[in-house]
Amino acid sequence: MERVWLEIGFGGGEHAAALAAAHPRTGLVAAEVFSNGICSLLSRLVPAGAEDDAPPPGNLRLWTRDARHLLAALPEASLDRVYLMFPDPWPKARHSKRRLVHPANLPLLARALRRGGEWRIASDHPVYQAWVDEVMAAQALFDPAGHHRSAGAGDRPEGWFATRYESKAHREGRTPRYWRWLRR
Repeated sequence: MERVWLEIGFGGGEHAAALAAAHPRTGLVAAEVFSNGICSLLSRLVPAGAEDDAPPPGNLRLWTRDARHLLAALPEASLDRVYLMFPDPWPKARHSKRRLVHPANLPLLARALRRGGEWRIASDHPVYQAWVDEVMAAQALFDPAGHHRSAGAGDRPEGWFATRYESKAHREGRTPRYWRWLRR
């Protein structure tokens, strides 16, 4: 593989499946702890009735535990890109430590991402959007590579695949925001 990317919390798996298909020379690790999401991704990859012998994409691996454990175990600077697409906002203060965008978790992610590697974040939740702005403004590990505010589905940055969470946000009148950060 020419490079290795990680998608954290892939939800229904549509984004991870699209990435794996569009970038066959890129190794993709898709991390998700919830069974429904894992089953959803697998159902996208394996045709019904072919569960026993259909090969999964050769460039895709699944991680079914907390992604923070994977980030801690990966060799330093081993990732070229990380995706965090429409994460659960964990709006209660006692849950905020579970957010990957958290001062305590940023060094873990930065250690695994190579210098110049890209971290892509998308969220439609106003509390999480404000949290990303606040946390990332106070850190010194990543530089902004661009920041986009989307007014509609067509405003998603080029090369980003749509997700069902993004579609739901538009249907419900929420405006997704997209960030790109580069590892210093």
